[in-house]
Amino acid sequence: MSDEDYDIDESQAPLLDHLIELRRRLLYCIAALLLTFIASYAFAEQIFAFLVQPLVHAGQEQIIFTQIFEAFFVRIKVAFFAALMLSFPVIANQLWQFVAPGLYRREKRALLPFLLATPLLFLLGAAMAYYIAVPVALHFLLSYQGNFGGIDQKALPSVGNYLDFIMQFLFAFGIAFLLPVLLMLLERAGIVTRAQLKSARRYAIVGAFAISAVLTPPDVGSQLLLALPLVGLYELGIIGIWFTEKRRRVEAERTNSA
Repeated sequence: MSDEDYDIDESQAPLLDHLIELRRRLLYCIAALLLTFIASYAFAEQIFAFLVQPLVHAGQEQIIFTQIFEAFFVRIKVAFFAALMLSFPVIANQLWQFVAPGLYRREKRALLPFLLATPLLFLLGAAMAYYIAVPVALHFLLSYQGNFGGIDQKALPSVGNYLDFIMQFLFAFGIAFLLPVLLMLLERAGIVTRAQLKSARRYAIVGAFAISAVLTPPDVGSQLLLALPLVGLYELGIIGIWFTEKRRRVEAERTNSA
């Protein structure tokens, strides 16, 4: 191996020093989360107004709260939700700075793209949920309004229930879009191989539909909107592993020839 493969930071520190460093990184994360929470709380009404737009476009003109403290706690949850999104880059950076000194330079180069891709893929999944999956689900669920047996049935969703509904969609799709990153990290760790992932493709497809059935409403449209991207992301992970394997072979041949 070349000298750069052994370029680990000189951090043969005792356990106590590592714990102190971990505490410092955690304090930075907590401070970032607290500051973004304060800022998000000031704009909680505007953030919730954005989150409620799919419900408005689905034809729902009224939303209620059924408990005295519900509206207040919804504001807290909205602010915390926004704070997690805003502070994620800082938290990821602190995690990276804590882990990076113990990695070889080659490992740093390998893991850095995953770190950069994670927030982008999560936002892409959340955007798909907000602009496509949530409207489809709402149109299906609100279609049950009407007159049944002489009784008028009308939807009056509460702010708390709706916030839980849309956050479930955003997090489910956001985390689902991290599947390629997860598969490539598992392959880098030696837990799975590309051949194993290819042979398990049929089970992955069944698992994708099972996950979508649990995380989405019981209509075929919403389930397909999550299951099909999951299957595609699984294939994307396999393709990404193929590229990384090819690059590692080229680097190994270059090292051997040198």
